[in-house]
Amino acid sequence: MAAISREEVAHLARLSRLAVTDKELDTFAGQLDVILQAVARVGEVAAADIPPTSHSVPLTNVLRDDVVIPCLSPQDVLAGAPDPQDGRFRVPRILEEEA
Repeated sequence: MAAISREEVAHLARLSRLAVTDKELDTFAGQLDVILQAVARVGEVAAADIPPTSHSVPLTNVLRDDVVIPCLSPQDVLAGAPDPQDGRFRVPRILEEEA
């Protein structure tokens, strides 16, 4: 027995405001039926003895350790700025707010 009928697909198309032809209704009904049957098969799995998991395989932290390395000084960084001000980058105002 089909999990979804042609009439149900037509109803869903109307609710979604989709214009579909009779041929498309037949095609979509068959496709949705296959999808719904696959989902139903997944639901049939005997999972009482399987603990819930967020991943199928165990995960470990794959990030590297934080290592402090030398970096540019604020003066070196601002040396390339066209118009630094008070130790900061000066940029054009984008909001009409008072300073």
